[in-house]
Order: sequence, then structure tokens, then C-alpha cells
Amino acid sequence: MGKAPWIVSDELWDRLDPLLPQRERRFRHPGRKPLPDRQVLCGILYVLHTGIHYEYLPQGLGFGSGMTCWRRVRDWNQADVWQRLHEVLLAELNAASRLDCTRCVADSSRVRAPKRESQTGPSPVDRGRVGSKHHLITDGHGTSLAVLLTGGNRNDVTQLLPLLSAIPPVRGRVGRSRRNPDSLFADRDYDHDIYRDQVRAHGIVPAIARRGTGLGTYRWVVKRSFAWLYGFRRLRIRWERRADIHEAVLKLACCLLTHRQLRALC
Repeated sequence: MGKAPWIVSDELWDRLDPLLPQRERRFRHPGRKPLPDRQVLCGILYVLHTGIHYEYLPQGLGFGSGMTCWRRVRDWNQADVWQRLHEVLLAELNAASRLDCTRCVADSSRVRAPKRESQTGPSPVDRGRVGSKHHLITDGHGTSLAVLLTGGNRNDVTQLLPLLSAIPPVRGRVGRSRRNPDSLFADRDYDHDIYRDQVRAHGIVPAIARRGTGLGTYRWVVKRSFAWLYGFRRLRIRWERRADIHEAVLKLACCLLTHRQLRALC
């Protein structure tokens, strides 16, 4: 029987451990010794995979309390841990020639948000139900490059340039780090000539479908990436009140998928 998916592998931990912020204990009245980061990360992954609420996290599994896991998600996100881990994994994929940096594909997906907090809005295609949008951009193979969170009523095309700006510099090879792809593929939801001109201004050729046409041959990779993301049950419904916490687990899920691709090379 294989390991449970929330058990942190040695390969993932070796990459993550150097990125975690170090906590200084007080000399006088240090208080209770904090739970090891690796155990807490297992609890975070348990929540991500099962979709359980933090307060219902089983105590008998050794993950600590749900509030401990929530605080570590918050603190590590503020320290930019997930973003830096993603860049490390992308660099390794690039070094192995497993990234297609010549083109990228953008798309979005809606999720319900029962809490009605920040970065939520009425969906124009779901009878006005409150929700959020996940905006994703991938490389030509479907590897996640950047992900953003907005309200469910935001137009997809307004997030096109923010997505391009969110792509990190991809290292891993000799020479300058690459950030901008040669071309951008998107469906007709992004069909707007003003934004095409802005994409061209960045030196990128826009391959955006016109009304009544489609780019299914090229866009299926981002649809597959969304299917992989929603394999993590916590992402199917936005339960987090704070937008930064939900965006943090989104970035963590992207890191796990990228690490899964690296393991497939072994």
C-alpha cells in the first residue's frame, strides 16, 4: 500500500525546509516548544486533500491543532515560501527540458464562496451566486506558472496582463532567466483588441480566439491543469474568509503538481 498523499516526502521536504522562516524562541519564558514544521505541513496537506475544515482536523494523527496549521499557512505565505518553492521546482523542470517556455495558455474557473468575503462576487453565469475565480496560466505542457484569485464577477480579460506579470523568471539553464513566452493562447473570453495590443507591447504574440471560433487543440492543457487542481478537495469550494489564505493553498497546490511532474522524471 502506498503512502497517504498528505505524508511529506523527503524529496519535497529537502526543497522546502531551507525556505521556511526560522522562529526565535525567547530566552526567558520560552513557552511550549512549537510543533515541528514537517508535521504541521502534513496537517496542511491533509486539509488540502480531504477538504476538511481546519477546526475538525483529527488530533490523533499528530498534525497539531487546526489553528496551528492555519497559522503556519498564513505565516509561510507572508514569508513568500510557496512562491519561492514554486520557482525552485520550475527551475528544476526547466533544467530537465520539461518546460515549454515558448508559449503559455491562460484560462479561468469559478468556485462557490459561501462566506461572501473579500475577492468574491456574483457570478454572471450561475444565477448570481456568490463565488470566486481562479485565473491560471500554464506553459505549453500544462505546468502551472502563476495563479490569481478574484471575485466571481471579474471579467477574464482584465486579468490577462496581471497573469503575465505574475509569471516568475524561470531559471535552470545557462543565460538570462526567461520570463515572457513567445506566444499566448486564450479562448474567446479574452477577445478584445485593446488587450491584444497590450500583449504585443510585451513582445508576445497573442493567439486569442475570435467570437465563434475556438483553440481547443492548444487549450486542453490548461483545462487538464484545472482538473488536477480540483483533485484537491479544498479548492473546489472557497471556505476561507481571507483571500490571502485561499490564494496560499492555491499556490501550494500548484507546487505539489509541479513536484509531481518532477517525480515522474525519476
